[in-house]
Amino acid sequence: MSVFSVDPKAGSKVTTEVLNNVCGGLGVKIKDEEQEDYRKLLAVFDESAQELMDMPDYVPETDLNRFPRNDVHELSKEDNTHGAWAWRCSIKDTSPNSNTGLLASKTVALKDMISVKDVPMLMGTEFVSGYTPDLDATVVTRILEAGGHITGKAVCENLCHSATSHSSASGRVENPHAKGYSAGGSSSGSGVLVSLGEIDMSIGADQGGSVRIPATNCGIVGLKPTFGLIPYTGCGSNEATNDHLGPMTRTVLDNALLLQAIAGTDNIDDRSFAAPSPANIPKYHDILRSINNPQGLSGVRIGVIKESLALPVLDPRVKECFLAAVESFRKLGATVEEVSIPIHAKGSTIWTAVSKVGGYLTKVHGNTGRRGHAMHELNSLFLEALHTQEKWEKAYVSSKNIYLNGAYASAQYPALLAKATNLSRQLRDAYDTALQKYDVLLTPTLPYVATSHCEDDATPLEQIKKQVGLTSNTCQFNQTGHPVLAMPIGMLPPLEGPAAGKEGVKLPVGMQVVGKWWDEEAVFRVGYAWESGNDWKEM
Repeated sequence: MSVFSVDPKAGSKVTTEVLNNVCGGLGVKIKDEEQEDYRKLLAVFDESAQELMDMPDYVPETDLNRFPRNDVHELSKEDNTHGAWAWRCSIKDTSPNSNTGLLASKTVALKDMISVKDVPMLMGTEFVSGYTPDLDATVVTRILEAGGHITGKAVCENLCHSATSHSSASGRVENPHAKGYSAGGSSSGSGVLVSLGEIDMSIGADQGGSVRIPATNCGIVGLKPTFGLIPYTGCGSNEATNDHLGPMTRTVLDNALLLQAIAGTDNIDDRSFAAPSPANIPKYHDILRSINNPQGLSGVRIGVIKESLALPVLDPRVKECFLAAVESFRKLGATVEEVSIPIHAKGSTIWTAVSKVGGYLTKVHGNTGRRGHAMHELNSLFLEALHTQEKWEKAYVSSKNIYLNGAYASAQYPALLAKATNLSRQLRDAYDTALQKYDVLLTPTLPYVATSHCEDDATPLEQIKKQVGLTSNTCQFNQTGHPVLAMPIGMLPPLEGPAAGKEGVKLPVGMQVVGKWWDEEAVFRVGYAWESGNDWKEM
């Protein structure tokens, strides 16, 4: 330990009483004859801490001359028909070669927990408010450098804590296939805007299914890539081992294009340190385009996870639709077999322990133990809000539940997070074992089609009931880090809500394609083959 002085300055605020309060918090005592020594040591530490806090924060510069922020504004409700836009803006590269990049002519929206300098970041909540980022996230810079046109921020659910789309403080986000139904969460606005064609593509974030759930409910393609493949720098974190950014597009080909533009370590975010450099990222889009017979899957081995079809909440119609999609792979020449991975059924329990306890610790302690850029101002807002009853009342039920669960577990089960982390490795090993035999694994994405929104005056339990079991096949892979592509495979009529029984109203059903770490190529190839040989809206 480095100690640069044992003589604190006169008038230190660290008194014997302060020392004793610290000891009380630890549940220990210091001998009377040693108290002054430890008081001095604490006092000189306080001086160094105060010196550090008085220094200006370090924030990397954003090139506002090359990437100017234009037309930043909110939309009226009349112009925001599905409640999916958080902010509109126009940001693009003004350099001479801006029209030659991978994303030239592509319009892009960003989930509203991704930092864009000088554009307010709402995160779908009133629990914290008034935050405007002072930097661009890594993915923002990469999109702009690739020629993409950022046209706004898409609504995300309240602090990214809901898998349905009624929780945002700005109001409900409506399903693009039937108003009155969930668009899925938490990247709800991203899914809707892509589905409606108001943008070409979007970046969502996925901590338990938050790219794949809205992709499914909205009938688009969403990828949760290998953990760390897309840097998370400049994005609001729920729990660092679960955090993934992911592309959301209308087609598999466009998904591969967007990933090709934004993937690769930035040497800032430690989640990304194992990823290749951007220069060494596979040319996902180019590889797909070069396939002579996109529908040919001869020699490809596909495993269907048996336990993913045994969920208590699985709608039999969804299972039937999924199995019909699986049969299409056989017609494309693939070998398809059922594979049992028993621990898959425990995956959501493992994920819950990590996400609740880790999510709580992240909000309370910030970026503990991590390398990267800490969003200091945002972390401070969370700490202030937690101790304000008025702010607490504005928190969404799932956010309150995370704080309560996390605080309880920290006291009653202090080893829970460590135990769940070890079991996450066992879960990963189980999928890896199956992937030694199979090129990809398949599951239904969601166990049922989009549910109707809950009532405005719904109780906490009534709000939560709308998403019970929804992440049963998605959240496991946030903990294991495997790449997962969610894509639409059919449509089914809703069984409840305002459109139940109405002729012609159908909602999308989805399938997940799971691959080996860093093998997005195989995931895209299998998804692209299915998409090329089928019309999901007719199935």
